[in-house]
Amino acid sequence: MKINKNFLDLEESYLFSTVNKKTREFAASHPDADIIKLSIGDVTRPLCPAVIDAMHKAVDEMADEKTFRGYPPEQGYDFILEKILEHDYIKRGINLTKDEIFLSDGAKSDCGNIGDIFATDNTVAICDPVYPVYIDTNIMNGRKDKIIILPCSAETEFLPAIPGENDKVPDIIYLCFPNNPTGTVASKAYLKKWVDYANKHHSVILYDSAYEAFITDPEIPKSIYEIEGAESCAIELRSFSKTAGFTGLRCGYTVVPHKLVFDNVELNSLWRRRQSTKFNGVSYITQRAAEAVYSSEGQKQIQENLSFYRENAELIFKGVTEAGFKAFGGKYSPYVWLKIPEGFTSWSFFDELLVKCNVVGTPGSGFGKMGEGYLRLTGFGSRERTIEAIERIKKIFAK
Repeated sequence: MKINKNFLDLEESYLFSTVNKKTREFAASHPDADIIKLSIGDVTRPLCPAVIDAMHKAVDEMADEKTFRGYPPEQGYDFILEKILEHDYIKRGINLTKDEIFLSDGAKSDCGNIGDIFATDNTVAICDPVYPVYIDTNIMNGRKDKIIILPCSAETEFLPAIPGENDKVPDIIYLCFPNNPTGTVASKAYLKKWVDYANKHHSVILYDSAYEAFITDPEIPKSIYEIEGAESCAIELRSFSKTAGFTGLRCGYTVVPHKLVFDNVELNSLWRRRQSTKFNGVSYITQRAAEAVYSSEGQKQIQENLSFYRENAELIFKGVTEAGFKAFGGKYSPYVWLKIPEGFTSWSFFDELLVKCNVVGTPGSGFGKMGEGYLRLTGFGSRERTIEAIERIKKIFAK
């Protein structure tokens, strides 16, 4: 028996596991420290009442032989697929069909699993800084030597440059907007350039739109399919985690249009085959919860939570700016991307912030080489704790 040695090419531990470990160690050695975590992108507000009511009803159905449900359809029940199709796409002028939407247990899973349908010798373009799952799962699949890094910096507004004529053409392109970790958003004109590039070179874009609900400007696209030509070159991944607070429930979906044809094969059929073999579907109770998100009450209630997190992010951005830091994001994103002071590395400033302020961030270098010199803070905490963290930072670092 041999192991998959690709795993040996990964970092020793996952970024957020390391952050948690260091935080626990500090707490153990400083039992009186009042630690505030602005590091992990996990929601803190309860599920909205409409979702809770739907789950209670679904639980009652599962307790009755007449309405009990067993294995769900791998792709999702029609009742939730129809809501997703109508609300997230048709209302925005996007013409998809129900069988192009695949419900899952979250965007993170789909980001990692989608690589199953691609050959291991495909070249992969990944932005830096980046959500670590993109890099790690491609290394796991044996594409370590096939990864093309697209550097993103403040000078480029953290937007990756489209490869030039003399650059290597990527077969697979990862894009994430609003971006994790930088909070950057992309305009329609910018995304149109990527769509045209992908169609010209017969590449596929994997578009992570997990944070689209934080966009409030109608001119900023929430979906890649708002861009003409995207249906023939892009797969879109979405999540209820940040949109509706489902980090503990686990639900998301991936869109694979029929127009995506490579090697004379529809990617839709490959993904369907992959999911039906390796995935047993999302629980009925969770699917009813997701359906409730699209009710009039559900929409009103989740917007209240989203507004709360947006305001937190704005407060963090304003506070660290007043303290003298250069910062990015924090407007159409729950994340603030903080430029750290000279003389620190991302991890040494993580330590500085933890020791002097008892505040936890996420070191930018954990998102790639271009993340060195930055720290990510999140707006997912409580209002009281967020304000307290800002005040501590200002007290220590304000010039």
